[in-house]
This record gives sequence, C-alpha cells and structure tokens, in this order.
Amino acid sequence: MNRTLTARILLCLGVVAGFTACQNTPNVVDQVRIAPNSLVYKADNATLYCGGVAHCEFERIGDIAVIDAVSHRLSQQAQGIARLHGSFLRLKQQISLSVPAKQYEVVIRFYPISPDRAETFHLIHAFKPKTKYSFKMYRDRSHAAGSLLNVSVPEPLCVVLLEQKKPIRRFCRPYDVSTGLGEFLEQKI
Repeated sequence: MNRTLTARILLCLGVVAGFTACQNTPNVVDQVRIAPNSLVYKADNATLYCGGVAHCEFERIGDIAVIDAVSHRLSQQAQGIARLHGSFLRLKQQISLSVPAKQYEVVIRFYPISPDRAETFHLIHAFKPKTKYSFKMYRDRSHAAGSLLNVSVPEPLCVVLLEQKKPIRRFCRPYDVSTGLGEFLEQKI
C-alpha cells in the first residue's frame, strides 16, 4: 500500500514537473544562455538594474536590442552584457546589464499593473565605471488638496535613477485629464 502510494505521488510530481518545464522552456533556455555571463565580472563596467514594480525589462541600450517586446526573450546581441540576478527558481528572472561606461540611450519596459500593459521609459545618461545604477518605478502618493476632480486623478507614475543607492535623476508622468496620457518629465531632486 505504501509503495503504491509513494509511486503514484512520484509519478504525479514527475508529470507536473514535466508540464512546468515545457511551459518554461524559453525562460530556462535564456537562463542557460546568460548563466556563464553572470560569472564574468568586469570591474570597469557600469551595472544597470530595474525594479520597483512586479516586472521590468530592458528593451534596448544604445544600438543593442536586449529583450524582445513580444516574445520576452533575450536577443543574441545582448548575451554578452546580460546578467541574471535573483533566485533561479523565479518564473520571471530579472536581468541586469553590465556595460562599458559611457553615454547610452536606455529603453526600459515597466509592468506596474499587469504583464499585458507596459510603460516604456527612455533615458539618455552618461554611466560611470564601477558604478551600480538602479531604475525604480513608483507612484507619487503626495495627495493634493482641491476639488474632487483634482483629488480623483491617478497619482503620477515616476521613475527614479539611483547611483549607488543615491537618487540622481527623477522623472514623473502626470496624468492629463483631457487626454489620459502624459509623458515622463524630469524633475529637480
């Protein structure tokens, strides 16, 4: 009885693991392609991270496409600069970039609400060597007094650029009542 029960449990676990592996095959392949790069550390490079929301992806840095918007797969070009961070057990592995220090245009897709709706953020910045940079998205929760219409407007979506944990640049996108859209504008820190 115990042997049969143990055998059935192991069979069920094997089937579940097999289905999970099939569904996550692209993620596993990308992790295997990036893993050797994670061990290589270049001291003069700048390291770029993104966060603050459930998921974010680097779309492009300079001329290098990093993660495709449709397939969410790592491009061949980005294999040399992409690094994994976080647990290997996570379904969506966060990818950081290790790039030579210089000025780049960086395009990041943040997913603050759902995996179906991305907020795209563009930035041109000169990155310094041996420095860690983090892009963090958040909602500016400072409540303004005023009419019911002004108070009911969604809080602005903001992105702060941190250099070694110190905020150096901040961009916020206020909600425009007439169009419902807005663009990220740099604010003083």
